[in-house]
Amino acid sequence: MPSKKPEVGEMKSGDYDSVFSLWKRSENLGLSGADSPENIQRHMRRNPGLSLVARENGSVVGAILCGHDGRRGYLHHLAVDRKSRKKGIGQALVEECLARLEKLGIQRCHIFIFARNEKGKKFWRALGWRERPELRMMSIDLGSLSPSRFPSGRSV
Repeated sequence: MPSKKPEVGEMKSGDYDSVFSLWKRSENLGLSGADSPENIQRHMRRNPGLSLVARENGSVVGAILCGHDGRRGYLHHLAVDRKSRKKGIGQALVEECLARLEKLGIQRCHIFIFARNEKGKKFWRALGWRERPELRMMSIDLGSLSPSRFPSGRSV
């Protein structure tokens, strides 16, 4: 029996194990404690209906986290199972996320991609995304902050 066209729909809490397994199998995707079941649930509650999965014959073959801060949208962890690539699944997930963000009045969306992920950059460029060489991302782990986070008690 030939496989049906993948169906794209809202990610549900019960999808976590399948989605996390897909993410672990995917190259160039950085996972951390921020991707725990509780944190992903929190993300989905704060951004209802935006994170998506693609199913093929009932199995999750693609996933993407989508959210916004009220001004800008953000896509994280786009992944498509190796056996299901080159079928337009990644593009369908991205396009549906962008349509849902636009419906909410969000006018720009950002992604984070590893600098050395050439395949990923090629994919995103083909969809019309552009690199922003004038921007750099900076991070801090909040658990590492001490009460005296600024030198000499000075604020910035």
